[in-house]
Amino acid sequence: MSGSDSAGGSAGAGLGEGVGVLPQQAREIADGYAVGGAALDLGALLWDGACLPAAQIRIPLGMLTRHGLVAGATGTGKTKTLQLIAEQLSANGVPVFLADIKGDVSGIAAPGVPGGKVAERAGQVGQQWEAKGFPCEFHALGGIGPGIPVRATVTSFGPVLLSKVLQLNRTQEQSLGLIFHYADAKGLELVDLKDLRAVVAFLVSDTGKSELKGIGGLSTATAGVILRSLTAFEQQGAGDFFGEPEFETAEFLRQAPDGRGLVSVLELAAVQDKPQLFSTFLMWLLADLFHDLPEVGDLDRPKLVFFFDEAHLLFNGASKAFLESITQTVRLIRSKGVGIFFVTQTPRDVPGDVLAQLGNRVQHALRAFTPDDAKALRATVKTFPNSPYDLEELLTQLGIGEAVITVLSEKGAPTPVAATRLRSPQSLMGPLAAAELDAAVKGSSLYAGYAQAVDRESAYEKLGAEHEAEQRAAAEAAGRPSKGSRQPEDDALLVEQVVGSGVFRSLARSVGTQLGREISRSLFGTARHRR
Repeated sequence: MSGSDSAGGSAGAGLGEGVGVLPQQAREIADGYAVGGAALDLGALLWDGACLPAAQIRIPLGMLTRHGLVAGATGTGKTKTLQLIAEQLSANGVPVFLADIKGDVSGIAAPGVPGGKVAERAGQVGQQWEAKGFPCEFHALGGIGPGIPVRATVTSFGPVLLSKVLQLNRTQEQSLGLIFHYADAKGLELVDLKDLRAVVAFLVSDTGKSELKGIGGLSTATAGVILRSLTAFEQQGAGDFFGEPEFETAEFLRQAPDGRGLVSVLELAAVQDKPQLFSTFLMWLLADLFHDLPEVGDLDRPKLVFFFDEAHLLFNGASKAFLESITQTVRLIRSKGVGIFFVTQTPRDVPGDVLAQLGNRVQHALRAFTPDDAKALRATVKTFPNSPYDLEELLTQLGIGEAVITVLSEKGAPTPVAATRLRSPQSLMGPLAAAELDAAVKGSSLYAGYAQAVDRESAYEKLGAEHEAEQRAAAEAAGRPSKGSRQPEDDALLVEQVVGSGVFRSLARSVGTQLGREISRSLFGTARHRR
């Protein structure tokens, strides 16, 4: 078709009735989406100004582990697309993980509200719409905001991800890796940020700086940068994310009693002003899954589909090592039965090596108001297979809830590009009421195990107790009254004093003798102490 009379020029225009006999080119596209096994129904083909419900656009369920991309400008319907896909995965018994950045995905737990627009859309796309809610668990990073708290220890988070979130340069990242190496070898588990600060300070003290001489050492300047970054990080409230009980990511792989897949929603609205943190924390969740899951090869349905929202935040300013780790994780996690969908505004937000592994594409409308927008539009068009549509025109004219789609067929080959009017989600398209959300969180079987933070005795607390004991003994010997318990604002001074003492040296040696071992770390340097 020429650009002047293409489907792209009128995809969002007035609707025609679905017809039993499809135009030749429309039939060729529709044939590419014929699926023999289980599949997700996305919507109906848009062609030459008409929505054709006889031409259904589907994704084979087994191809979800080949990963995907959902992209489009703000307000074009990406969130509703996630909701639509998540509902159908759950209905097929596949667990789902969703990050809820704006707080408007929680409605997936409640039945949708019927109305004229929903009925109209259902009629257009040939959907038998029925209001349904889906089994959900709601989580929150560190318990900030509504949700079951998700925490990680510093040890398991690892040096690569922590360097990303602290915005360290390559040299500082390598030094942090050295610090983790030392802590691992000595059996000094880093539960929270206080523990890490204590070890950093010790390794540049007079008594500790010789510990790393054989493997490179740690400069005082680099240690200072790391300590200042940690302090700033904590002042932003990020300390709540690190600690215990540490969340077991296997919880995301469960099914509801009725056999539907559990939808795990991570509520991030309360921390959306900390994008560097939550995007990196999402990568930790993936890395932990990768670390624990066995190889299963190709499955007829995924064990989990993980939606990574605001994906550009993960890649912005990422080091080469970090990008390599993401690429390798995406490449290898498929064989463990996990599918990943990155959600962002344009494909240009995702590095080429990662984008090349995303076999399923749902591209909502793009805008071309500026030269940069136009450049992004042209770049997006080049990422699609050849198409009878004028994609550059079509992508600027798609309506809300419409998208250009290409997926992998059951044979693993790319399907023809299809302009699609998407189905309506069956669950509530909006946030759950606060009281309902709170009741869902507290009614979860996981709540009792994760709700209350546990600050067990770890390196920092042991050092503090020994230091106070030394102070009391010295004060009693000198006939002076002992000082009271330390205050949080004394932390920095205490670390300086304690790590230079013989108490720390003997403690580190004794702990190292009892527990000393090098932890096996994964692609991202993540690890867990399995107790």
